[in-house]
Amino acid sequence: MSDNESKKDLYKKNLQERHREAKTIRKIVFIVFIVILVVLSGIIGGGYLYIKSALEPVDPTNKEPIEVTIPIGSSPTAIARILEENDIVKHAKVFRYYTKFKNESGFQAGEYTFNQSMNFDQIIESLKSGILMGEPAFKLVIPEGKQLEEIATIIAEQTGYTKEEIMEKVDDPTYVKDLISRFPNTLSEEILNKDIKHPLEGYLFPATYPFYEKKPSIESIIETMLEQTDKILVKYVGLMEGNSYIDSTHKLLTMASLIEEEATAQTDREQISSVFYNRLNDGMPLQTDPTVLYALGEHKKRVLYDHLEVNSPYNTYKNQGLTPGPIANAGESSLSAALNPAETDYLYFLAAPTGEVYYSKTLDEHNAKKAQYITNQQ
Repeated sequence: MSDNESKKDLYKKNLQERHREAKTIRKIVFIVFIVILVVLSGIIGGGYLYIKSALEPVDPTNKEPIEVTIPIGSSPTAIARILEENDIVKHAKVFRYYTKFKNESGFQAGEYTFNQSMNFDQIIESLKSGILMGEPAFKLVIPEGKQLEEIATIIAEQTGYTKEEIMEKVDDPTYVKDLISRFPNTLSEEILNKDIKHPLEGYLFPATYPFYEKKPSIESIIETMLEQTDKILVKYVGLMEGNSYIDSTHKLLTMASLIEEEATAQTDREQISSVFYNRLNDGMPLQTDPTVLYALGEHKKRVLYDHLEVNSPYNTYKNQGLTPGPIANAGESSLSAALNPAETDYLYFLAAPTGEVYYSKTLDEHNAKKAQYITNQQ
């Protein structure tokens, strides 16, 4: 056999081998494609069946009346949850998304009689014609600048729960993780940081909350406040864009809490905010006394030099940047100031016993004012 014939045979063998390999690869690709298609079909089909089931009445044959109370001030999310808890709908989230998709609103507080055979449209129609309820059983007044333990005390005084019961619930990791999944626009994994004392610190918005049950559950009280926080924060989320220090609601509430705790009736919060930002820009620690008190876990009239040595991630004399989380709740004026600092060169401020706040650009100037307004007035 000549060399040419030998080369031709070798070429044919290689060609046939490549054809077989290509055929095998095509088979593998086809099989993989079919598997992916089957899996996707399963996911889509499963999702479709889940939604289809959720949209159907809980029990089309059960017309047994179920009495349900919708309190005044209930958000659509809270209403959906109440309906699920009373077995009127299968899934609160699906009902909530349905009302959003249909652009339904104007739900009324009142006493309702539902049954498990009702579909979503029938339930929605009923919710639009509720009978308004009477005076609230009590009003929960949560002031600005309150820490979680103080809020727990206020709740305890109004409801009969103990402070310990309330704190146990708000610090329960399982409950907190559930809240994160239900309030994704407000709560994030940041509140699970091991350095944070209380995950919900700073997240219960200061406001007056009417309750129409004499003793609502701790969960409903906490979630009513979180819903208010959710509503308020929507106004400020867009303002965080481009802010190198505040890029999450957690950091926004943290900065706002520091401003809130330093503020007095006469204080310009935007000025305090500017001092914090200027110090951050210069790589200086914030050195704000309320963070030391929070680290110590007790109230003191004055912060002494010994207190500044407390070993805590909340101590802004020892640590640069913001604290791991908020140190109290903050009102809207502090939230706004946290994102709209004044334009100043100040690096220091001093709150005098009279409530006046004095600002300085240098440490020497600050110490001189301290001697004038603090030391000389004691």
